[in-house]
Amino acid sequence: MKKADLVLFRLSALWTAVGLASGLAYRELTRSSGFSGFTQLAVVHTHTLVLGTVVGLLLLVLKRVYQLGEDRRFGWFVWLWNVGLVLTAGGMAVKGTLQVIAPAVAESPALAGVSGLGHIVLTIGFVLLFLVLGRRVRHAQEPAVATASL
Repeated sequence: MKKADLVLFRLSALWTAVGLASGLAYRELTRSSGFSGFTQLAVVHTHTLVLGTVVGLLLLVLKRVYQLGEDRRFGWFVWLWNVGLVLTAGGMAVKGTLQVIAPAVAESPALAGVSGLGHIVLTIGFVLLFLVLGRRVRHAQEPAVATASL
């Protein structure tokens, strides 16, 4: 297994652990405090599992199929993506926890700003991913076209 593949695998495993732990934290915090309303904690679990685990595993496959690692921007994407996910999930977790234990504090614009910044970084990551993937898909098709015309 190449080093970059191992990094993607480990990041996916880490996001799985974070996703499962956040689901447990949501359940236990709301149950122990008797909270019955909506809280951002409810969606941290799904955000981390889908954007961290599922996207990470899909990237591992796409990297192997299209040699995404050939483009240096792919490395930038991986780290931007993870930083964006940390900011997004972290902001949501803090806000969700505060919604349960201190609802008045949970409405701080700063918390929304952190999550918003995380979403902006994720968007930049998406743009980088599509630039890299588009280039590699076009590159992968070139030899097939040349072979077919013979």
